[in-house]
Amino acid sequence: MGLGISWVTEILNSRYNEDDRYRMVGPVVESLGKCLYSREDGYAPYDWILPLLGVLLLSEKLHGLNPEPHPGFIALSILSTTQLEANFIGTDFAETALVVPLLSSTLLPTHPLQSRKLALEAFCGLMPGWFSSQMENIMSKDLDKFLQAVGDPFQSTPDPPFLDWQSTTRHNYEPLNSMIILIEFASLDLWRNHLRRSNFISCEEVLSTEEMKRTLIDRMLFTAIDTWPELLCTPIKITTAIRRLEELQCSNTAEVVIMWAWTAGLINTMDHDGWKLVEDYTFRFYQTHGIGRLASLKRHIVNRTGEWYHLCVLERHYEDLLCRTRNIPFAPTPVDRDVAVLAVSRVFQLRRLYHLFGHDPVTWREAVVTEGMVVVEAVASEVDEEMDTSPGRLLTPVPYIDWACDYP
Repeated sequence: MGLGISWVTEILNSRYNEDDRYRMVGPVVESLGKCLYSREDGYAPYDWILPLLGVLLLSEKLHGLNPEPHPGFIALSILSTTQLEANFIGTDFAETALVVPLLSSTLLPTHPLQSRKLALEAFCGLMPGWFSSQMENIMSKDLDKFLQAVGDPFQSTPDPPFLDWQSTTRHNYEPLNSMIILIEFASLDLWRNHLRRSNFISCEEVLSTEEMKRTLIDRMLFTAIDTWPELLCTPIKITTAIRRLEELQCSNTAEVVIMWAWTAGLINTMDHDGWKLVEDYTFRFYQTHGIGRLASLKRHIVNRTGEWYHLCVLERHYEDLLCRTRNIPFAPTPVDRDVAVLAVSRVFQLRRLYHLFGHDPVTWREAVVTEGMVVVEAVASEVDEEMDTSPGRLLTPVPYIDWACDYP
């Protein structure tokens, strides 16, 4: 396959006119695609991106020639298998000048190749690239046009009815992966003002259920392990995302960010200022959108379905202490101790949440029920027993309480 991509580069850089290069590169790209998809682990390596973008650029100029199979569609199909690693962020993203305008074109539902689904897959596969400092060289109007083309990631076009070899491909576009990128964009200065409500319309509908909120958070945990460990990893990024999503009237998506902040464990327990900021945003959100919605947050805090992903995220990201015992460092290893630390963390996150809203476990249930919600408690008995030791109802919300685990 290395020889095939070299031929592509040679043809693109040759002195033949564009029409001839376009016809010559088609069979080479087709063979390359068949070879790639015949492999069980067929992913396009990073050094293929620039030649493939070159083919796509030529295709955008000359797709009226319409050879069968179409070189541009094959190039985009291969490009959509790219899986950039997070350490790519330190490299020179030489493709930046091409990738934004090309994807902006191929993402459009009106594109003649009906390539939106593949372009969205490429958008996801290139995820770390969107956070590269090289993106700062892209003009603001081009970033705006790009996100307009991304649009609603749940809306894609059907697969085109050609390309015999396409039946052997393994494309499986997942809109939630695109949503994770857009949520991260909401936390970043470069991107957040280019977002629009139309990017989140279907997402808001999908995230109207607690189950789908949890599904998205599990996928976010996987993304933080496998692709982008910096995902919503600081109080500033978290609260910036919440603020922008609320400005866009995307409360369901904003609530996912809040749930992430309270459960992912990426904010240092001892970061008092950071937690104060998150608590302030949490308090204002639920005061605005209904205290009854807190029942979902509580159930999510104690839910254990994503525990393995959660532990992997902490292992990769967390460099400080999750908790402390008698002021002696309590390192989160081995695995059984990890699980114990997570359990303790859940208990104290619930204490933090209860006291933020001025309740103990009994008055908490009263408060969320009076909001008109049917509350289904899903808290493990040992957690409820721990909560029962908390003091009586506080008359005013407590903006911050240090719940670092100091057991006697």
